[in-house]
Formats: sequence, C-alpha cells, structure tokens
Amino acid sequence: MRGLHQRLGWPGAVSLALILIAFGMALLAPWVAPFPDQGAGAPSIATKFLPPSADHLLGTDHLGRDMVSRVIYGARVSLSSGLLIVAFSLLIGLPVGVLAGYFGGWLDEGLMRITDVFLAFPALLLAVLMAAALGPGLLNSIVAVAVTWWPWYARMARAEVLALRGQPYVEAAQLMGVGHPRIILRHILPAAVRPLSVQAALDVGPALLTASALSFLGLGVLPPTADWGQMVDAGRKFFPERWWYSAAPGMAVFILALAFSVLGDALRDRAGGRRDGSA
Repeated sequence: MRGLHQRLGWPGAVSLALILIAFGMALLAPWVAPFPDQGAGAPSIATKFLPPSADHLLGTDHLGRDMVSRVIYGARVSLSSGLLIVAFSLLIGLPVGVLAGYFGGWLDEGLMRITDVFLAFPALLLAVLMAAALGPGLLNSIVAVAVTWWPWYARMARAEVLALRGQPYVEAAQLMGVGHPRIILRHILPAAVRPLSVQAALDVGPALLTASALSFLGLGVLPPTADWGQMVDAGRKFFPERWWYSAAPGMAVFILALAFSVLGDALRDRAGGRRDGSA
C-alpha cells in the first residue's frame, strides 16, 4: 500500500483497493455472499422486507433475498458492463482515429464526418434509443452504449496520431521504405495508446453509471439476474418505507463509479508528470 501511495497518492491507492475488492467479490460471489442462492435470484418469502440487522446487514428485498448477496452478485454485471463498454468503444474508435490521422485526405474526411454524425446526438438519448431497438439484455445494453462512445476515442486517437505523424523517427521510417502497417503498429500505435488508456480508466465509472441507468429504465439484464440499476428501480417502488432496498445498490454504484474516476485522475496526473519530466 505504501508503494501505491507513492505512485498514485492516497486517493488513488484507496480507489484502486476498493476496485480490487469489488472485483474479488464479483469473482468469488458464490463463496463470499452470505446467501449465494438468494444472490443468484432464489426467493425467500418468509424473510421479505427485513430491515438491516445482524442476520441481513443491508436488509432484504420484496422477495426476501439478502441485499448483501444481491449487491455482491450485481457487481458481476455492473463491473463487466462498465469494462466492456470502454473496451468495445476503444476497439471501434482507436482504429478509426489512427487510420484517419495517419493517412489523412479523403479517408480522414470521410471517417470524421461519420464520427460527427454520432456526436450530433446526445449520448445517453442515443444509447436509450439503441437499447430499446435491440431489446433488453446485457450484451445489447453494452453495444448500445459503446456505439455512442467510440467517436470520442476516435477523435482522441486522431489528434494523437496527427502529432506523432510528423515526428522525426516516423519520417525516417517512411524514408527508409518501411511499410505503413509496420509504422502504425510499431511506432504510432504504442504512443497513441498511452493517453487513451488513461482516458479509458476515467471512463469506466461513467460507463458503469450509464449501464446502470439503462438497467434502471428496464433496458438492461432481466430479473432474476442481479444488477444494481435494476435493483434501484425495483426498490424505488417501496421508498422511503424500505429505504435500504434502493440505498444498498445505489451506494454501490456511487462508490465504485467514484473510485474509478479518482483512480483515473491519479493515473492522468502521473502520466502528465512523466510527460513533463517531473515524475
């Protein structure tokens, strides 16, 4: 922890620890959840709407399921949604931006105009429309959000490649007759990926929030699969009398999204320090 503190600062180190704990609980959910069957969706009507207690630290829901177990199982869907949205966005946006920035001309113009078409629509509204058209489901919600996010990565990648294309080592490789694919893969792509990776770390939190928002609207995974956004939506019907129902998954979304954002800020500050020669 001391080494992490020196590299990321205390906020970044604590955020990384929280994220690793969340990942560990998600991976080991059947073993760490107090009631794994209930976490997976099995009802227990005899214990419904119990307030937080020693037996159920975060209370139970309308089907008697332990909220701690449901939150732990919900981490699987929420974490995978946030990470896959960013990964899919990078897989689309990075090649588009690299090709546009490196080759320029009509290819740059065409790809950037397509990018502008997607940027013309509000991201959340377009994601909701896409998810509604595709139908409920984890993969559909991930694709719907990724389709609205990739243009930002394309823009970033293009800007980085435009700056790198004029570097002496790239021009020297071109004069030596090195092929374009080799120059892109060995000289352009590694340097362009660094700032995008920092931005990706920053974007996992907002991606998680957006995926939870789609689930809240009924456009994510379907019951009985645990999902934090879906759980907040189910609990709001019984709020404020059974406040713990929405509060537990809502706090989980808030804490994890904040942790990713703080970690991303710490990584960005460290990357900036290296670039300036101060770290």
